[in-house]
Amino acid sequence: MADLIKLGKSDYIKANVSNSHNDAVAFEVKLAKDLTISALKSKLEILTGGSAGTMKVELYKGDKCLGTLDNNDAQLGYYASCDGLRLHVIDTFASFCFDAPVEKFELSKDQYDKRSDSVRHYLKQNRLGKYNEEEMQQIEEKKRQQAEEVQKRAELCVVDKRCEVTVQGNPRRRGTIKYNGPLEGKSGIFIGIQYDEPLGKNNGSVNGKVYFVCPPNYGGFVSPLSVTVGDFPPEDFNLDEEL
Repeated sequence: MADLIKLGKSDYIKANVSNSHNDAVAFEVKLAKDLTISALKSKLEILTGGSAGTMKVELYKGDKCLGTLDNNDAQLGYYASCDGLRLHVIDTFASFCFDAPVEKFELSKDQYDKRSDSVRHYLKQNRLGKYNEEEMQQIEEKKRQQAEEVQKRAELCVVDKRCEVTVQGNPRRRGTIKYNGPLEGKSGIFIGIQYDEPLGKNNGSVNGKVYFVCPPNYGGFVSPLSVTVGDFPPEDFNLDEEL
């Protein structure tokens, strides 16, 4: 198969599952790389309602089809081993038509919770997504720690203090803090800097709203995490002294 994903070190992958009924991503599943394609189809039969004996499974990366998982004896890791791919189930029974009206079948929430062949049950059993309490707690803890660090660094960014700004992909820049607070239409706290050199992006205004005033291209707004407050005197570039 062309364009196959290279094998990785992890024993599991996380992939999205979609089907030919709506061609949309339905949910994320965690699968062992040593799972045979035959066993994979049996799992997908439970999750999608298709038939393991007739379904075709295609592998996608975004909207690009990487190929078809057509060897039932091969392991999933042969085809793909990185997270973020999509398994698209094509059910050959999806094209069948019935003229007779079919009575709509509905389950109550309690009845659905008791089923052992539902998507919810599968996610709970495998502790995926919101049912992985430990993972969700870790995510929330990281968010809390980052928010605390942003607040702590923002409190150090006092207006008129000297600072040095470090943003990935840009040179280190020195300047003076001119603003500390929110920006209209943006979430979070931003620090407005008047740089010593024209290495900024604005004049202290964003989308027509003035937060401070400085010459064009001397102003910029960055996260408090990018600002180090301290004794940073302006760098003196005296061209007369250059050799």
